Amino acid sequence: MANGSEQAPAVRGFFDPATNTVSYLIADPETNAAAIVDPVLDFEPRSARVSTASADNILRAAAGLKIEWILETHCHADHLTAAQHIRERCGGKTAIGAHIVDIQKTWREIYNLEPSFAVDGSQFDHLFHDAERFKIGNLHAVAWSTPGHTPSCMTYIVRGSGPACAFVGDMMFMPDYGTARTDFPGGDARKLYHSMQRVLELPADTRIFVCHDYMPNGRQLTFETSVEAQRRDNIHLKDNMSEERFVGFRKERDKTLTAPNLILPAIQVNIRGGRMPPPEANGKVYLKLPIDTI
Repeated sequence: MANGSEQAPAVRGFFDPATNTVSYLIADPETNAAAIVDPVLDFEPRSARVSTASADNILRAAAGLKIEWILETHCHADHLTAAQHIRERCGGKTAIGAHIVDIQKTWREIYNLEPSFAVDGSQFDHLFHDAERFKIGNLHAVAWSTPGHTPSCMTYIVRGSGPACAFVGDMMFMPDYGTARTDFPGGDARKLYHSMQRVLELPADTRIFVCHDYMPNGRQLTFETSVEAQRRDNIHLKDNMSEERFVGFRKERDKTLTAPNLILPAIQVNIRGGRMPPPEANGKVYLKLPIDTI
């Protein structure tokens, strides 16, 4: 719990329009310690060119701060992570949920990766287990395992003075867009329902920061909501949606969805903690596109 000497976390969001992803910079005003959540590595699929403009924008905003953590809410299928770029520029520990090992095992087979590829999560500096506590400067934080969208999904709850801040990844979106798909390998609609109920038991004024905003009906970009607003207004959860109704609805909706544009390039980089595959004999790096697999 927060004590009287702590300040509220300073949170700034950074929107990537190419992937509709929101990355976050969380700072402790008292110590200038900070964490970056879900940074994006820019990738142009037609030319397979990589750039760091989005991540560098966060780093410019973080000037004068000490980056202690680079937190992944999950293994993303819609963008490549810039975690390694940030780590190389300013340090900080890369971290993700411990169940990343399950995703690594699944996708090692899909990609037929090199025998040396480790499936123990060692590509990250730290693997969080459920209810594990950590700090960002003097801010108290806890990592909750909130699977369903993927096995490795985590919610990071950061507390100082005032309402807590919960970074929920893709588990839920803004209330007018609903909830995450569960049809990726290891996804589970029932687990997602229970993960969301766990988060929605937090105090009503808890600030919720989502990983994407798709701006339905042309509304303005927004990526902060609250537990109270999600309970009341989330279009997939309101009206006392029961577990069985939600699971049935989610499975039927998922059947209508196409694969994310960057899923095949992204996951093979993201299971490596943001590193590219090793160069081949000619010194060039290649990403694989398994045919008729997903």
